[in-house]
Amino acid sequence: MSFNIPSIIESKRDGEVLTDTRINFIVEQIATKKIHPVQLGAFLMAVYLKGMDKAETISLTKAMIRHGETLEWPQDWKHLVVDKHSTGGVGDKVSLPLAPVLAALGLKVPMISGRGLGFTGGTLDKLESIPGFNVNLTTSQICDAVEKVGCCIVGQTKEIVPADKEMYAARDVTATVSCIPLIVGSIIGKKAAEHPTALVLDVKCGSATFMKNEKDARELAQWLANTANGLGIATTAVLTKMDEPIGMMIGNSVEVIESIQCLQGKAPKDLEELICTQGGNLLASKGKAATPEEGYNMVQQSLTNGKALEKFHEMLLAQHVAPNVAKTLCDPTTDLWKVLPIEKLQMELTAESDGLVLSINALAIANVLTELGAGRLKPTDKVNHGVGMVLKTRKGGYLTKGQVWAVLYHAEALDENHFDALKGALKIEPGNGEKPIESRIIDIIRPN
Repeated sequence: MSFNIPSIIESKRDGEVLTDTRINFIVEQIATKKIHPVQLGAFLMAVYLKGMDKAETISLTKAMIRHGETLEWPQDWKHLVVDKHSTGGVGDKVSLPLAPVLAALGLKVPMISGRGLGFTGGTLDKLESIPGFNVNLTTSQICDAVEKVGCCIVGQTKEIVPADKEMYAARDVTATVSCIPLIVGSIIGKKAAEHPTALVLDVKCGSATFMKNEKDARELAQWLANTANGLGIATTAVLTKMDEPIGMMIGNSVEVIESIQCLQGKAPKDLEELICTQGGNLLASKGKAATPEEGYNMVQQSLTNGKALEKFHEMLLAQHVAPNVAKTLCDPTTDLWKVLPIEKLQMELTAESDGLVLSINALAIANVLTELGAGRLKPTDKVNHGVGMVLKTRKGGYLTKGQVWAVLYHAEALDENHFDALKGALKIEPGNGEKPIESRIIDIIRPN
């Protein structure tokens, strides 16, 4: 059967369900850059307006994988390959400790991650604050690291899901970023190209992520889980809250510091909960634990017994960090603030009254940090790894008037808008004592 790009656009514009053959054809044209940018924009808008059903979304994802390179694993351990994905948040450094934890517990983790854009931090940017850390491994280097160490955290190669790069860039300039089938194809396409047998998804909802309400986040989580499962990947989605920052540190270098502290058994409770929940579900899905709850406890133990820290050290070496630097970073006696780049200017933020912390606005903090250089306002911006913030309290904590609740590390002078945004990020209500730490887990979603 012969067809062309305009006829496919027309069919989707009119609300028709596209066949596997038509979807495969247009994805091939996108991957090989044979489609005109105007046509690509028109196709994306047609999908945005008319949607795709479950079968179309699976077909789109399969086509994106088919027209690109995939990672292949040895027969004797390919069943152990797993991964995770987060939809992004503020202070979200879960990947950094989770990959070595899972490797220490016998799984294989070829984690392909991304960079930050806007207020959402990027795993690769955080890791690049470590001197010498190389996120740009070749396919063969990725396979070698996974075989010898058990994990790596790398960027997407040019050959893996090339159609996604073209579609992602076009979505950003055609107001089609929030289209669920396109989001699903992008996320699951990259993950499925790794050929994992199990996947855990951290789908966030709240003011500091792109899914602001639980209904939309739940819908996305279900689509992601269903699509990945339709590709033969055992998938669990963890629906989590994203209003306050995760952990106590926000930035690049400071989040690496908190990740290493986590691997030394000193994780903030909310960060530990996310790591253990996601890791526990993966361990259970692969039969390494009888239940997710047992897996949770196994992950928790790995964070405290030094095994995961050993794997992190091995991962640093595999990704070209100098042996003396890797050893220093993983030495519990090291003052990490003297090893990693931290800006010298400091500003203490103080409470204006006594009371309980009602909320800490993660989005307001992230926006200021981004403008100060910790993130990117556009893809070509250079990141300042030393800009960051360390919180001295949490939601539910008690503060007295004048007490420091956060310390900002920065290079550029702050303007009045920055001061106002940071001042307004902390909300205090009358009260005494402290409230218990709230769980960030809203629900666990499985394919239906």
